[in-house]
Amino acid sequence: MNPAFMHEAIRISLEMMRANKGGPFGAVIVRDGKIVGCGWNQVTSTNDPTAHAEVTAIRDACKNLQTFQLTDCELYTSCEPCPMCLAASYWARLRKVYFGNTRQDASAIGFDDEFLYNQIGLPLNERTLILEQCCPVEAKAAFEEWKNKPDKILY
Repeated sequence: MNPAFMHEAIRISLEMMRANKGGPFGAVIVRDGKIVGCGWNQVTSTNDPTAHAEVTAIRDACKNLQTFQLTDCELYTSCEPCPMCLAASYWARLRKVYFGNTRQDASAIGFDDEFLYNQIGLPLNERTLILEQCCPVEAKAAFEEWKNKPDKILY
């Protein structure tokens, strides 16, 4: 752990929040002691609810490193990742995540990630977002084709 990288994530969060680019969240991706990607919350400035600091930092690092896996990288983020960003961190295969504020700290200023964490643990029929399966037979055709695709790239 290197506090200088967390300080950079926090600096980005403040700079971009003050510039009205989004909420108070910043993140950097580090590989071999160097920042290879950075991001900040861009939800309101891009009208993209997925443009959280961690996701934008992952996108930047993947672009810069020309890979979709960051197995030898670490994420420094100004706040504990929400469920989406935590999942993105797993998908990116990050080695480790360091965070500043907790999700309880975020909740105290109006960002209630706890609601999402609670929803994920509920059975489908108890969630507030209605999830209903549609056309499973047709959808399976694409999966079957993928399963048999000889030149697929696994991720």
